[in-house]
Amino acid sequence: MNMSMTQPVSSPSHPVVRSLRVCRLGTALTGTVAVPGDKSISHRALMFSALAEGETRIVGLLEGEDVLRTAQAMRALGARITRENDGRWHVHGCGLGALHEPADVLDMGNSGTAARLLSGLLASHGIMSVMTGDASLRRRPMKRVMDPLAATGATFLAREGGRLPLAIKGSATPAPLTYRLPVASAQVKSAVLLAGLNAQGQTQVEEPVPTRDHTENMLRHFGAHVTVEETPEGGRIVRLEGKPRLIARDVTVPGDPSSAAFVLVAALLVPGSDVIMTNVGLNPLRTGLFTTLREMGARLDVTNERTEGGEPVGDLRVQASSLQAVDVPADRAASMIDEYPILAVAAAYATGISRFRGVEELRVKESDRLASTVALLEKNGVRTKVDGNDLIIYGTQGAIPGGGVVETHMDHRLAMSASVLGLVAENPVDIDDTVFIDTSFPGYFALFNNLGAGFAAA
Repeated sequence: MNMSMTQPVSSPSHPVVRSLRVCRLGTALTGTVAVPGDKSISHRALMFSALAEGETRIVGLLEGEDVLRTAQAMRALGARITRENDGRWHVHGCGLGALHEPADVLDMGNSGTAARLLSGLLASHGIMSVMTGDASLRRRPMKRVMDPLAATGATFLAREGGRLPLAIKGSATPAPLTYRLPVASAQVKSAVLLAGLNAQGQTQVEEPVPTRDHTENMLRHFGAHVTVEETPEGGRIVRLEGKPRLIARDVTVPGDPSSAAFVLVAALLVPGSDVIMTNVGLNPLRTGLFTTLREMGARLDVTNERTEGGEPVGDLRVQASSLQAVDVPADRAASMIDEYPILAVAAAYATGISRFRGVEELRVKESDRLASTVALLEKNGVRTKVDGNDLIIYGTQGAIPGGGVVETHMDHRLAMSASVLGLVAENPVDIDDTVFIDTSFPGYFALFNNLGAGFAAA
């Protein structure tokens, strides 16, 4: 057996804790699996269909805790949302501008994406609402969306530093926004665009580096007029015409490339592995990790490429590979911001010294992911260095010592990255808590078991 797991433990500050020990895997990972639906697209599918006229059917929705919180919030705001036994979701929208004032606080759990995007919608509807979240989300800054959204005419009241709980008094006559992002952030861009939906006139967002464009793609899918202009500096200007008529359109959610990343890296590192993942999203603004791993020498092939719901998808085949160090440019960060912890594990296993440039955005994720990733590696015998906003990792040539205890800080990506590291470390790796993995990747351990990981029942 590759892993031991404690029974859940309750405490006043953290309701459930499930620690985990992962030992080196002695067999290859093989087989064909489908990773859960894309989280970013799932959030947007629920929000936009709730604003549309008519019934939207959603296939492949990620049923992790984060997305279920978004579904519950949209129900509280007036949409009728049901799930069939076959896994299809049905959303009867209430129409743009017709969101209901919620009767209770909107609890967004651990989802920063849901909280920030929903802030845009709430700011441009003339209703009063209050959002909160779990202990991790309540530590994350919301000021980065509150500041631009205040220009709609909405008012915000939050804890010091712009942290949840957050009260929002939306504007009944919101003004369109023109905003230049100080740093690349798809969440802030999307919040501003969503506020512009219910504003008369054109909303414009300029981003210094292109970020994931699921919001733009799906808004067009539902009938909004969105244009994108490239800037001479390499950024983009996104323009949205306000007050569109959004019409229900069915949505097929592809597999999440950020979830595929953990299976991908595990298959690269565990000797002899050969794994196929079907129906994975291949949006070029999300596949920086794939590019980076190929630069490191990964045997990674894409087959059966096609387009579904405005998004490119395909099947991935990955085989165990000998990896070399990599220098990741800062302008690639936006296309792989969630994948740095698992890329750090790959770099730790590789030969040579890797540098990840311009990763300051990691400091404001579920945890300070830069500090947490450093701790994950250092506690397991891997040398690192933080140089300004760059992370430097000294590869071990396939000999990660392991033997450390990883503190995840309620960050699901840290927990999953640590579990992959444990599969190839020379000594067992202990993880303080894994309960919250289900927020983004339900069935994570079962999927790995189907490939031969030998994890105990989770």
